[in-house]
Amino acid sequence: MNWYLKVISQYADFSGRARRKEYWMFFLFNMIFAYGLQILAFAAEVPALLFLAVIYSFAVLIPSLAVGVRRMHDVGKSGWYLLIPIYSFILAVTEGDQGDNTYGTDPKQTQDVKLQKV
Repeated sequence: MNWYLKVISQYADFSGRARRKEYWMFFLFNMIFAYGLQILAFAAEVPALLFLAVIYSFAVLIPSLAVGVRRMHDVGKSGWYLLIPIYSFILAVTEGDQGDNTYGTDPKQTQDVKLQKV
């Protein structure tokens, strides 16, 4: 859940890098919330919940794009690669560049340093 909140807090931050874990945990929780609202709306037959599901989908559109672009940056590619469906999926599951690249420092090393200090 912390990964989901981290992405939401970086609402429109298209710069930097995102780890695989950050990207996929956001994806997981986003799908749980979106489908959960839709299933609840159809099961309870409450149109307001369906409207809420649509509002939620629009609300997380920009953070979803932002974390996707940051994920592409982590593998050393431009965010425009997100527009190529199968290749962007392959890049999303590929391990990111170790060390610094042109898009920023390695988020995995930064996370490991924080854990060592604790």
